Amino acid sequence: MNTGPAIRVLAADDHPIVRRGIALLLSTQPDLRLVAEAANGHEAIQQFRAHRPDVTLMDLQMREMSGVDAISAIRGEFPDARIIVLTTYGGDVQARRAMQAGARAYMLKDSVERALLDTIRAVHAGRRFVSPEVSYELAEHVADDMLTATEVRVLQLIAQGKPNKEIARLMSATETTVKWQVRTILSKLGAQDRTQAAMIGLRRGIIEP
Repeated sequence: MNTGPAIRVLAADDHPIVRRGIALLLSTQPDLRLVAEAANGHEAIQQFRAHRPDVTLMDLQMREMSGVDAISAIRGEFPDARIIVLTTYGGDVQARRAMQAGARAYMLKDSVERALLDTIRAVHAGRRFVSPEVSYELAEHVADDMLTATEVRVLQLIAQGKPNKEIARLMSATETTVKWQVRTILSKLGAQDRTQAAMIGLRRGIIEP
């Protein structure tokens, strides 16, 4: 049984219901204490500075400033910050970005009730954790060729339903160049067509909805 001071937690999520659920869950544990909440990345940075929590729970998709950007900023200022990504997105690219930014754990919101408390304690103790579903995605695509920044932008425009001619105009490129980039994107993603490429990009977190 833990007889030391409670683990102090910051919860950053733009959905009040999610934050209330986390607060309720933590309130049942004598060794965990919610000390602050944030509704976006900027607030998360401010609250971290003010409270210096032991563990931070960070959503990825938030208004004004994303969770990945907030993680990078916090870790840049506080290298020892222990941050858990808590998200609905299980894509390998999102997970890789978050872990590269400095997250210690990456878990899906649908596993909160069964895994969050143990994950907070594990991360506080210095361990790392990635949800099994996300671990599978990471392993599945570890050898894949990553899309370049330009290709990601083209894929985002494809997902928006833009034809090659419009993409060329928006990218200040020739239509021939865009056609070549689209072929490259399909090859890298193993997609049969533009629609499937967009779906794969969304599922893996390469582009945002």
